[in-house]
Amino acid sequence: MQPISADLSAVDAVIRQKLHSEVALVNQIADYIISAGGKRIRPVLVLLMANAYGYQGTAHHQLAAVVEFIHTATLLHDDVVDESSLRRGRQTANALFGNAASVLVGDFLYSRAFQMMVSVGDSRVMQILADATNVIAEGEVLQLLNMHDPDVSEERYTQVIRSKTAKLFEAAAQLGALIAGASNDQIEAAAEYGRSLGTAFQLIDDVLDYSGQAEDIGKNVGDDLREGKATLPLIYLMEHGTPEQRELVRGCIENGDEQHFDAVLSAVTTSGALGYTTRKAEDAAAVAAASLAALPDNAFKDALLQLSAFAVHRNH
Repeated sequence: MQPISADLSAVDAVIRQKLHSEVALVNQIADYIISAGGKRIRPVLVLLMANAYGYQGTAHHQLAAVVEFIHTATLLHDDVVDESSLRRGRQTANALFGNAASVLVGDFLYSRAFQMMVSVGDSRVMQILADATNVIAEGEVLQLLNMHDPDVSEERYTQVIRSKTAKLFEAAAQLGALIAGASNDQIEAAAEYGRSLGTAFQLIDDVLDYSGQAEDIGKNVGDDLREGKATLPLIYLMEHGTPEQRELVRGCIENGDEQHFDAVLSAVTTSGALGYTTRKAEDAAAVAAASLAALPDNAFKDALLQLSAFAVHRNH
């Protein structure tokens, strides 16, 4: 992200500074999970949107770090709930340090994020982030209720995506526009961009769980099936596949059965389920791009448009 390379370095400095704790294990785990990198899409959204509206201060560095801390806290908790062993190509924190430590350090990151957002001194910033964290928590519980349930509808699945993944994208884009002094209509357009971009990202993640390579996506292929998650490719397959395919997938979701992954992968690939899910992601990315219409033309807007294209056309 060339237009914001200096900003990203500043955000990294904030992250390092604010990660510090007097408790050694907090430092160790927080540093481990943050240093794993990742795409840093959410902080990038804060920075690009703020710059696109001509922001001149430094509060966007603080808020970008806040958003990354919230995201990292959800990853720590997610991996415990999902019993995941691999993320971003490395052992998960829970696999390395144990579930209890991972949950508690996730709590530390959440509470540190709230300390930081208060220091910005804007009640609207606090409202956006408080609302987002609450909706994300609801999304996590919704996903838990959907686990091992083969009757999850596309509507219920989309509700989880909007809450669990897209909400923090939405908040990040809103914050960038807000601190730059954008109008309410512009802030809402930024929210639409983030919401739709986050939806596209999650849909492609669900495609990559059946079509990606572990070394590219940084986690074990087939994790969703093992966890009993009825993601959109499987929902489509159960609606449009043969009776045999439907029964195979139902059984795998109910039992978290990855032993039949190859058979499910073959059915998902031949049924058009991956193509359908990809088209849904393309639709969401197009909505994201269209929501930028009112933005002034500049390098930051161009980068936001590129990001909406990257959301769909990627292998990791």
